[in-house]
Amino acid sequence: MAYKQEEMIPTRATLIQRLKNWQDQGSWQEFFDTYWNLIYGVAVRGGLSKTEAQDVVQETMIAVAKYMPTFKYDPALGSFKAWLLNMTRWRITDQLRKRGPAADPQAAAELTEKNVLHHNLDAELAQMNSELDKLWDEEWENNLLQTAIAKARREVDPKQYQIFDCYVNKDWPPERVAKAFAISTTQVYLAKHRVTEKIRQEVEKLNQGLV
Repeated sequence: MAYKQEEMIPTRATLIQRLKNWQDQGSWQEFFDTYWNLIYGVAVRGGLSKTEAQDVVQETMIAVAKYMPTFKYDPALGSFKAWLLNMTRWRITDQLRKRGPAADPQAAAELTEKNVLHHNLDAELAQMNSELDKLWDEEWENNLLQTAIAKARREVDPKQYQIFDCYVNKDWPPERVAKAFAISTTQVYLAKHRVTEKIRQEVEKLNQGLV
């Protein structure tokens, strides 16, 4: 099936523009569904607890909502990917500051010299920042892929996706898949091609203009 160009590449810049309307709940839900797991995953891999990471997701989303009415998307000035990273980085930093030993005077008094060094906030933040760019890139790509797979799954024929899932994800031999679905091996290969192509298109949509 041939896809129109506008159907293949509805840029994320369009979504960002829609977010300027606080009442557009559908667009905000789409934004949350696309990016919450990315923010959460980076926060956890950056050393936060699950509870702290959930707070980072919530606080980042609130910050984006507050900033979005005046946000002007201009790829020439920097990518949305980098902007969202900075929004997330600041919230992770806030969480690390909250857990500093100074927040608990009794615990701070009991810290040995070794523990004081271990809990040195500046050192912890410096290490976190040095690793965060790499973690963000890794989680960004993984999040885009998983989001694209989820979108593709909702849009392709359910049987086609089941065939793809058995063949690609469950690693069944094509003959076993063909027998299970009462189809030919050629149809198994065709289902894999169609679903893979749909996933590729969804990745392109999500990635367009944001890296």
